[in-house]
Amino acid sequence: MSVAFTKEESSETAAETFLPDRPISPHPNLVTQAGLNALEAQLRQARADYDVANRIDDVNERRRQTAGPLRDTRYFASRVQSAQLMTAPASTDSVAFGSTVTFGRDDGRVQTYRIVGEDEADPKTGSMSFVSPVARALMGKGVGDVADIDGQEIEILVIA
Repeated sequence: MSVAFTKEESSETAAETFLPDRPISPHPNLVTQAGLNALEAQLRQARADYDVANRIDDVNERRRQTAGPLRDTRYFASRVQSAQLMTAPASTDSVAFGSTVTFGRDDGRVQTYRIVGEDEADPKTGSMSFVSPVARALMGKGVGDVADIDGQEIEILVIA
């Protein structure tokens, strides 16, 4: 019998049409205003992508094309709903969520990062998650304080 007359989809097609949910962090979903705005924009984009894919006439292709946007919509809707907006730190006396910290390492490198939420973090652009080992070690410390990260000392030089 020709494959065209069977109702069963191949396992490849089935795998393409169901994507498991993106993992949700067990940590509180702390966000900056910019982070919340980015989550909301990503949710709008995922919904728009789903709407476009949902207009495809071929049912199998529609299933394949809607799988990713549907998964992203579930993820970003959950993240927006659970977001806890944090205000900018009122003081630069100690490192807090939203602080920009410059620190020196034992090997002479000087690095600057802003401490932000998990979805917003991007070390390549100068931000790190508040749950990262470095951020956790720096939280609550002031300029001149030293933190130990896996046997390496880092000294806080500037808090902005």
